Amino acid sequence: MSAYFTTEALTALLQVVMIDRVLAGDNAIVIGLAAAGLPKEQRARAIFWGIVAATLMRIGFASVTVQLLQILGLLLAGGVLLLWVCWKMWRDLRNGHNDLDAVEAVSDQDVDADGQIAGHAPKKTYGQAIWQIIVADVSMSLDNVLAVAGAARDYPYILIFGLALSIALMGFAAAFIAKLLQKHRWIAYVGLAIILYVALDMIYRGFMEVWPHAERLANLML
Repeated sequence: MSAYFTTEALTALLQVVMIDRVLAGDNAIVIGLAAAGLPKEQRARAIFWGIVAATLMRIGFASVTVQLLQILGLLLAGGVLLLWVCWKMWRDLRNGHNDLDAVEAVSDQDVDADGQIAGHAPKKTYGQAIWQIIVADVSMSLDNVLAVAGAARDYPYILIFGLALSIALMGFAAAFIAKLLQKHRWIAYVGLAIILYVALDMIYRGFMEVWPHAERLANLML
């Protein structure tokens, strides 16, 4: 039983919880951004189906990603992809990605008390909003599963917990987390730092896996 509560396991668990918390909120904000320009009745429907789709995609990606990371070279590739995710998150945070209209849209609350909900967002069609949500869901669901798998790769029980938590947060607490991230930006920066650490760790471990094979291949070619 003590093997389940080692320092390394608890560290991995804390990383997974923070990653899930930040990425669930970030995904909700992106969905809110896409739906903010719709009329209220269409906006609620688009956000609902966007969150459902994100939840289902997490389940789908989780069912294959863990196995794929066992293939030689894909851990390294996953780390590089996660590094790109970090760059996107950093850019979005610096540019004020946690848009107030998006938070108001996904929470259906007048956060800034100006008498309207997501009233400053540019108008768009329902089809445009759904397409933006689908693209965002595919990208961010894969990001979430990769980050959780990278953080908990040596602890299957933490991996399962992390994926279940990700699905639960996306399904039931996305709006709350989006508001929390909008109010306390430092949480997002802490999450970004953890994801960056996971990405660099995946790159290092992936490189150490690939290097002996690359060296052997180079010797055969000489």
